[in-house]
Amino acid sequence: MIALIQRVRSAQVDVNGAAVGKIGQGILVFLGVEKEDSTASAEQLARRVASYRIFADTNDKMNLDVRDINGEILVVSQFTLAADTRKGRRPSFSSAATPEQANALYEHFCASLRSHNIGVETGEFAADMQVSLVNDGPVTFHLSV
Repeated sequence: MIALIQRVRSAQVDVNGAAVGKIGQGILVFLGVEKEDSTASAEQLARRVASYRIFADTNDKMNLDVRDINGEILVVSQFTLAADTRKGRRPSFSSAATPEQANALYEHFCASLRSHNIGVETGEFAADMQVSLVNDGPVTFHLSV
C-alpha cells in the first residue's frame, strides 16, 4: 500500500463539477493499493499517516502530526501509484489490486484514520476526479508498508 502525502493549507476533490470532499489545513493522501495489501497493511499505513510529524512546532521544526494541529485528511484513491515504471514508455499496472479489493482496502484505510479521531474526507472511488490543493511548503512524502 502506497500513500503519497502532501501537507496542505486546503484541498478539494470535485466529481462532475461538484465538491465531494474538502478540507482546510491538513494532509492530502493519494492512496494506491496493490495486490498483496491487506486490512493489516491498511491499518499500519493509517497509523503512520495519522502520526507522521510534518507540521511545524513553535521552533519551526517538523514535530507535530495532523492531530496536534487539529487538521483534517482528504483521501483520494489513485491506482496509478501502483504502476511499475522501471522500463519501457508505458506503465504496467500488474501489481495493482483489483477494483473490488482496492475499494475495500481504501474504505478500511479511511475508517482506520477516523479511528484516530481525525476528520476524514474522501474522493469518489474510481471516478474521474479533479483535485485542487494549496501545498504548504511544498511538503510531500511517499509512505509505503
